[in-house]
Amino acid sequence: MIQLSRCCLHHLSLRLPMAAWLLAATMLATAAEPPAAGNQAALAARIDALIDQPRFSGASWGIAVVSLDSGHTLFAHRADQLLQPASTAKLFTAALSLSTLGPEYRMPTRLLASGRIAHGRLHGDLVLYGTGDPTLGTAGSADWADQLASQMAARNVTLVRGDLIADDSYFAGPAYGSGWEADDLQSSFAVPASALSVQENIVQVTVSPGAAAGRPARLQFEPSDARPDVAGELLTAAPGTPDDINLYRAPGQDTVHAFGDIAADGPAQHFKLAVPDPAQLAGLQLREALKRHGIRVTGKLRVLHWPQDDRALLAQAGLLGEVLSPPLQEILQRGLKRSQNLYLQNLLLNVGAHVQDPVDTGFSSTESRGIAVLGQLLGEIGIPPSASLLGEGTGLSRRDLVTPQALVRILVYLAAQPYAAMVREALPIAGVDGTLIGRMRRTAAENNVHAKTGSMSYVSCLAGYVTSASGEHLAFAIMLNNYDRPADAPDASTDVDAIAVLLANYRGRD
Repeated sequence: MIQLSRCCLHHLSLRLPMAAWLLAATMLATAAEPPAAGNQAALAARIDALIDQPRFSGASWGIAVVSLDSGHTLFAHRADQLLQPASTAKLFTAALSLSTLGPEYRMPTRLLASGRIAHGRLHGDLVLYGTGDPTLGTAGSADWADQLASQMAARNVTLVRGDLIADDSYFAGPAYGSGWEADDLQSSFAVPASALSVQENIVQVTVSPGAAAGRPARLQFEPSDARPDVAGELLTAAPGTPDDINLYRAPGQDTVHAFGDIAADGPAQHFKLAVPDPAQLAGLQLREALKRHGIRVTGKLRVLHWPQDDRALLAQAGLLGEVLSPPLQEILQRGLKRSQNLYLQNLLLNVGAHVQDPVDTGFSSTESRGIAVLGQLLGEIGIPPSASLLGEGTGLSRRDLVTPQALVRILVYLAAQPYAAMVREALPIAGVDGTLIGRMRRTAAENNVHAKTGSMSYVSCLAGYVTSASGEHLAFAIMLNNYDRPADAPDASTDVDAIAVLLANYRGRD
């Protein structure tokens, strides 16, 4: 449940402006740097001193550091221990999608005619067919529906004597990744992975006080056509009252239950919820675009999901229009910088949709086929199956387990590919952008560490690249699990960052 409550002080963070958060993050990230280590023994001693503190007695650290120049291991601490990777697991999906689909691959979204066209009329259904582009409706493709409608209008089609069908069955399997938790599924970071994704499958909710205390609060939804059914009522409370805003959607249901109150003199509050049926939203937006271009559809909007069978529908369908996603390398950059789960899960599913089972042993989901191809790639790299237990493409599942050594081997593999520079720039850069924008500022790691972050409750990880003070290029994985931070201790990411800063300051040479 998304909540801003009197009794849950941590939810008050939703009211802080972004500038305040960046300032707080910067203050944590700019603590005095330790003196530089001049050899491996000194580096190991400093890392050991950090991770051996009593407050980590119940936690699990796993660290691996390898020189990209020599191939030698610079530091290892339980490097073969399986740990939860959180979003550093996205590095595996990045390697898989690049090796399988290639950095220039584009995902088409097509408009198909399932019937004959004569005298400007389509005698049959119009099909919106998606193949997983996660960027529809975002910057650069905000007009995707108008593009398709204009291509159809250019063929002089003005009437559809049939239904508009939004078909997202290109991905075979449930819309959520294996192991995603039910509590997360209404959240913007755990949206459905859909072959017809639009506006990142997120609806933004603005809650504003009503005209006076006791009156209903106002709820606005953007996009407006993603407005869910709303049950219950949020009220306007007396001025100065702490906000108690509650939004809840039960797993598997579409209705959002809204209750609690917002202060009459308080500012509007903003939330993001997952859209339960992205394909339907895409169909609604296309239908409006068709109207704008003078194209009338006599039938209704229908949505076709797996496990519904679209083979007969598509067998005789002809192409009316098509829009292409940005190149895969751009999708990866957007996904890795922001740690955007939808982008990476859709990439995994795209890989799965491109392969077939070598032996027909019955149904296997698109996701499981993608994971099988990942297993083949890891075997080629030299990562044993026991070192990487991944079931989805994002790291959102707590069933995902990898070793620090496996993460480093993925990084070493990526560093040896023709697209190595692109991958490095796609990762968040310390103190500069993405999920590292407020971290490690004014240290030797700033604008030096390029790394994927990973965090969830009791987990903080960082894996990527850094150049040491002596010019040595390093790949590293730092994983902290099972850590319940004491109230007087720094944030877990600060402890993880401190190790990355030690690597950036390292003056030895392998």
